[in-house]
Amino acid sequence: MKRSFDIFIGFLALSALSIPMLIIALLVKISSRGPVLHWSDRVGYKNCIFKMPKFRTMKVNTPQMATHLLGSPQEYLTPLGSFLRKCSVDELPQLWSILVGHMSFVGPRPALFSQEDLIALRTDFGIDKLVPGLTGWAQVNGRDNLSIEEKVRYELEYLKMQSFWFDLKILTLTFFRVTKQTGIIH
Repeated sequence: MKRSFDIFIGFLALSALSIPMLIIALLVKISSRGPVLHWSDRVGYKNCIFKMPKFRTMKVNTPQMATHLLGSPQEYLTPLGSFLRKCSVDELPQLWSILVGHMSFVGPRPALFSQEDLIALRTDFGIDKLVPGLTGWAQVNGRDNLSIEEKVRYELEYLKMQSFWFDLKILTLTFFRVTKQTGIIH
């Protein structure tokens, strides 16, 4: 049922958001040098690596690491980067990842391949058996403000409590958190 929901809502969202996504793509292209999309190597289901698209918010040649690990992340942001991140619209191309089955709407956020500590902890608790999500229980409970241990604790709760209704609750909370820009650091 979850996969059917992802495909159905994914196509609806892509249809409704195609014009805004095209406008964002044009603005990204006009405002900075480089490609519109950034394809990031991410860790997915059973720790398999997949390419996850995002609208590019960082300058070309930014080191491939979690933003909070960069010395001064602001110097790497494109002119639109901060705005796109705060509004979470940089995530919209991930609808593609949902439609092809690499991601779901709800699940743990896919780790960067270099986040070895997060990947190891998720594997220890069986969280690697979940399909990563556009949003998740950890996202609505702190997002960038959570330590790795706290993220994994929320993801473990999700693993134990997952259901269609819990996913709907997380999606609803995500809408309100994104609207208020809660828990966003970069």
